[in-house]
Amino acid sequence: MRPIERRIDGYLSENLERYIEETAHLCAQPSISARAEGVAECAHLVAQMLEAHGLAVQLFPTPGAPIVYGHAEGASPRTLLFYNHYDVQPPEPLELWTSPPFEPTVRDGALYARGAADDKGELVARLAALDAVRAAHRGTLPCSVTFVVEGEEEIGSPHIASFVQEHLSLLRAEGAIWEGGGIDPEGRPVLTLGVRGILSVELSVQTLARDAHSGAAHRLPNAAWRLIWALASLKGPDERIQIPGFYEGALPPSPLDEQLLDALPVYEELERQIYGVREFVRGMRGKELNRAVFEPTCNIAGLSAGYQGPGMKTVLPARASAKVDFRLVPGQDPEDILGKLRAYLQQAGFGDVSVERLGAMWPAKTAADAPFVALAARSGAEVYGRPALLVPLEGGSTPIYAFAGPLHELPVVFAGVGYWDNRAHAPDEHVRLQDWLNGARHIARILEGFAAL
Repeated sequence: MRPIERRIDGYLSENLERYIEETAHLCAQPSISARAEGVAECAHLVAQMLEAHGLAVQLFPTPGAPIVYGHAEGASPRTLLFYNHYDVQPPEPLELWTSPPFEPTVRDGALYARGAADDKGELVARLAALDAVRAAHRGTLPCSVTFVVEGEEEIGSPHIASFVQEHLSLLRAEGAIWEGGGIDPEGRPVLTLGVRGILSVELSVQTLARDAHSGAAHRLPNAAWRLIWALASLKGPDERIQIPGFYEGALPPSPLDEQLLDALPVYEELERQIYGVREFVRGMRGKELNRAVFEPTCNIAGLSAGYQGPGMKTVLPARASAKVDFRLVPGQDPEDILGKLRAYLQQAGFGDVSVERLGAMWPAKTAADAPFVALAARSGAEVYGRPALLVPLEGGSTPIYAFAGPLHELPVVFAGVGYWDNRAHAPDEHVRLQDWLNGARHIARILEGFAAL
């Protein structure tokens, strides 16, 4: 270990308790974007924190939650961009939390709170890395840094793309560290390089002016059945999506992507234990489970129709609705898929089924052989003592597209404080203190090496 890295690690270890307290302070502020609860207050708190860590801060209003921007100049003309978000998922069901979600608690070597892992703990870890590198360099940074912290990631980031387009000069950068990342069950650093896109819609149909007695089911149309038939027409038992032209433009994994996918461990048995799954989709096993991420999906996220309370009610529902999302791979466009979905339903005789667009994100992917990826992988191996795993594409979605394209194919890497059981989005979300510390050490090393790329 070089002396500069020893100083960085020493600084972070000596100040760990203070930074965990800062993380807890941020987590104690509710910021639930789905209900617009506490987001403005949290934006101002984040702005104060960035200023306290030596960044020049601007607060940008949007039609939704404010976006917090912070920048600090470094010795190199190169700039590293950090993307984070301060909004969190709703904490319900509250009864499943061991301690209240907005009363941060340290126990068993971990900080428990909503946002402890996703994404407030990660934000503070990055600020700590900034402090450590600056201290190791006697008050200067080896490169410039920019932070973009938004408050609507958990509801699809509806305003981030327009923010980027309007402030391209402020956001110029040569590399970006995204929210997320961490270690796998065996302690290896996992660096994600791409995400699928998403189109989220609500399908609804109304067959009657009001609910009716189910005794009239022989003559009155049932909205629930109508919707079920429409949904069933979208995808066959073979999981193939039936919308004409749906797969047009979908890009397969490159030869390098295939190599990386084959090099990844398979967590088949762990997923069986966690989810109680008896059989995976299409009976997949082994390496097939990793490769399938390059296949787009059609998912029913929720269904609503008729009576769903205790006991029975002989009702014939007048209205039915379903939340549906399509995960899209590189080469697919959610707006194109939306048009094809509407045209298909019309042509298939389901013109009475309305389609409401709820949100969309485009797929995005960084080339695995980019020098920035090599730096992140090398730095991760130094911190964790294990070779980094490179994930070319993950199943979820996040607004990388809003930055990567407009900023001239900006290379983006996920590197963070997570592990497989952080329980993000679930009760008892937490970040382990050692993971937090290692995540900060990893970011500090990336900062340290970025100027020389």
